[in-house]
Amino acid sequence: MSNLGPVEVVVLVMAAGFALVLFGIIVFALATLVRTLNSARAAIDDLHAAAIPLLNDAHDVVRQANSDLAKVDTLLTRADSISGTVDSASKLAYSLFSNPAVKALALASGGARAIGRLRRGRRRGLALGRGRAARRALDDGVHRLGSGDGE
Repeated sequence: MSNLGPVEVVVLVMAAGFALVLFGIIVFALATLVRTLNSARAAIDDLHAAAIPLLNDAHDVVRQANSDLAKVDTLLTRADSISGTVDSASKLAYSLFSNPAVKALALASGGARAIGRLRRGRRRGLALGRGRAARRALDDGVHRLGSGDGE
């Protein structure tokens, strides 16, 4: 130590003091960093503890929604089937009843004409004309009945 002069000792003491202050700053920064990381870990653990039940609930809701959608799909399929059945039934009813109804209307129309001609014939007093007029009206009704058009 005898080779060091007073200036060198002062520089060495100042360098040691500067290194000590620098070491203190680094230790303080590391302690702050450790505290921050611990609080971040605690926040992540809290988030994890809260998120898992929420995700399980969301999973249950999605499963229930899928089940409800399947039921709605079944109902829509059945409604479509019923609609097709009703449509087929109405077409069948129309085809079954339209032709006989047209024939019945034609027969009624022909009968009404025959009765009308018979009445007109009585008013005129023509016995022979009545028979021909009635026969003609019945023939018209039968002709309409055979054609199925009612007109």
